[in-house]
Amino acid sequence: MTTTTSAKTHPGTGEPSTRPKVLIVGAGIGGMTLGMLLTKAGIPFDIYERAAAVKPLGSALFLNPTTAKIFKQCNIWDDIMSICKFTGKIQVGNEQREIEYCMDFPNQIEMFGSRGYIVARPMLYDILHRQVPKERFHMSKKVTTITQTDNGVVLHFSDNTTVSGDILVGADGAYSTIRQCIYTDLRTEERLLASDDEPLAYSNVQLVGQTRPLDHADFPNLSIPDSQFIRILGDNKPYAWTFFTTAQNTICYGVTKFLSTTSSRQGDDYKNSEWGPEAAEAMCAEVRDFPIISGGDKITTVGDLIDLTPKDLISKVMLEEKVFETWHYKRVALIGDGGSGANNAMHDAITLANWLNVLSDTPTAAEIEHAFEKYKEERLPWVKQAYDSSLIFKVMIEANFKAYLVKLVSKYMPSWITSKMAMRMSINQPQVSFLPPTEYHGSIQPAPQASYEETLAILQERAAKTNAGEPVTAM
Repeated sequence: MTTTTSAKTHPGTGEPSTRPKVLIVGAGIGGMTLGMLLTKAGIPFDIYERAAAVKPLGSALFLNPTTAKIFKQCNIWDDIMSICKFTGKIQVGNEQREIEYCMDFPNQIEMFGSRGYIVARPMLYDILHRQVPKERFHMSKKVTTITQTDNGVVLHFSDNTTVSGDILVGADGAYSTIRQCIYTDLRTEERLLASDDEPLAYSNVQLVGQTRPLDHADFPNLSIPDSQFIRILGDNKPYAWTFFTTAQNTICYGVTKFLSTTSSRQGDDYKNSEWGPEAAEAMCAEVRDFPIISGGDKITTVGDLIDLTPKDLISKVMLEEKVFETWHYKRVALIGDGGSGANNAMHDAITLANWLNVLSDTPTAAEIEHAFEKYKEERLPWVKQAYDSSLIFKVMIEANFKAYLVKLVSKYMPSWITSKMAMRMSINQPQVSFLPPTEYHGSIQPAPQASYEETLAILQERAAKTNAGEPVTAM
């Protein structure tokens, strides 16, 4: 076995660093965002990914105004604006290719200083990837176990190598190796929460893809300046399908199949929650005839979109129906929990980065635990709120009176309620305390951000002591 103690070097300059070393497992949106922020903070880190190469899988992401501040702080806002298409409404249609109603969210710039927008997931990922020094990436590194000691944590890989660091962040998904490793230790200590020890339920499976660039004559909705965000609810079938127009003249789409309570708990059938084109072929056959609304008559079904999509850009994913209560254990923290989505995964990374940045050079176990607990305290309520909101479309496809009422309310929703919904979705606009704050132009005051305010106070106090020639203490 080869054992490596990961060298502590500043991620931007390569100079030696005395700060605690962070090991990140998982190179998805959450892990990549954390890597970008640790680079900006000068905190040594390395990212370990089980895949041999990062594949451009996935469809489009809807990013709301809550991400604007951090992208501006990291000087990538202009890059993202160059590849996105704004959207201000969700159009809900039926299988007769009729738009039944719109959930319109106007005045976003006036209220929040930014609009919601659609961006192709692979392109967003590429921008984030470029912010992290390439030497920080380690591919084909599948974690098998972890070992925690009083002084650090050791990762054990399937290639019979190990690496050690001071802190470990698991960003490898809900059914992650890191989560399962710490659960094993918590069970041994009889400290694992009963709710987290239940079998991981899957609420739905999803087929996602992105077409090649299309001609506006074939898909007229592409010519509309704003992204056409359309969701169709299946007639008496457990499906909903969504498609978006992008700035690159592609169509990103996702077909969701909602599982019953019984089937969602058949763990052996749904354990593999990884993205991959290999798992998608059968579902492609199931959904080919589902109608879409293109603004014309040439591309009219999901099958048309599938035929216009490179095969390596079609994949199937199983989405977990769970909000975990366990967010950390000793020197390990977890980000990007099941069902939280890209916006929340990035928010997790922001909050955690704030607390990691104020750790002392040789943090005690108590100091690390305190930072992790503050991280959970801030993020868990927001993740629970996002999870609750995500259930609405599952309710809408059910054949019962509750579903009828939800659709009726959505269809005739007054503007003051949609404004309330917009505030709920966009009022949390986190940023990091170790970069200059961004100027905010919205009329709605953002929600308080404890990690920003508290860690900024710590940084200011330390700076004042340093300027006065006084010793600087830990948190």
